[in-house]
Amino acid sequence: MDRSELYSYVDHTALKAFTSWEEIDKLCGEAVRYKTASVCIPSCYVGRVRKTYGDRVRICTVIGFPLGYANTASKIAETEAAINDGADEIDMVINICDVKNGDYKKVEDEITQIKRVVGDKILKVIIETCYLDTEEKIAMCRAVTNAGADYIKTSTGFGTAGATMDDILLMKEHVGENVKIKAAGGIRTRDDMENYIEAGCDRLGTSSAVSILG
Repeated sequence: MDRSELYSYVDHTALKAFTSWEEIDKLCGEAVRYKTASVCIPSCYVGRVRKTYGDRVRICTVIGFPLGYANTASKIAETEAAINDGADEIDMVINICDVKNGDYKKVEDEITQIKRVVGDKILKVIIETCYLDTEEKIAMCRAVTNAGADYIKTSTGFGTAGATMDDILLMKEHVGENVKIKAAGGIRTRDDMENYIEAGCDRLGTSSAVSILG
C-alpha cells in the first residue's frame, strides 16, 4: 500500500488538553497536503478550523471525551454545538459506567439519540476496549450496530491501552455489516497501519501519521 493510500485512512489527530491553535493549524495544513480522511480536534477549535480552511478538510471532533460518563443530555448538547460549528464527523465516548453495570440498553439508547442529532453525518462510537472484557466488547458491538452508528472505534488514546489486533478481529466478527471499524491508540509504525487496514479497519486514529509516513 503506497503512502497516499495510507494517509486516506487517517483521522489526523490532536486532542491533548493543552493543544494550541498553532498545533491545530499545522495539523490542518498537513491534512490538506497529505489528503487525510479528516482532522480530529477538540470541539473548541471546530468553528475556527471551518472558518480558516472551509471545505479543504473534513472536521472530526470528540464528544463526552475522554471518560464518557457525562449524562446524555450534555452529550447531545455538545454534539449539536459541534455540528452547528461545522463538524463533519463525531467521535463519541460511551458511558463505560453503564457498561460495567450491565445496562447495555442504556448505552444503545444514548448512541441512538446522538445519531439522531448527527443525522447523515458520520458517528463513530468509542468503546474504550482497554476497560472492557470480551462479553462487554461483544455487547457494545451489538449496541453500536442496533443504534445505527457508522463506526465502532477502539479507544480514546487516553486510556490504559489502545487498539489491539485481537480487538479488531473481535469487532469484525460481531458488528453488523453496515458498521465500519476505526483503530485508535498506540499506532506507531507503518506495519501497524497496514496490518489494521488488512484486518478490516476503514479508519485509523493517530497523531503520528506524518512522522510514520513522512
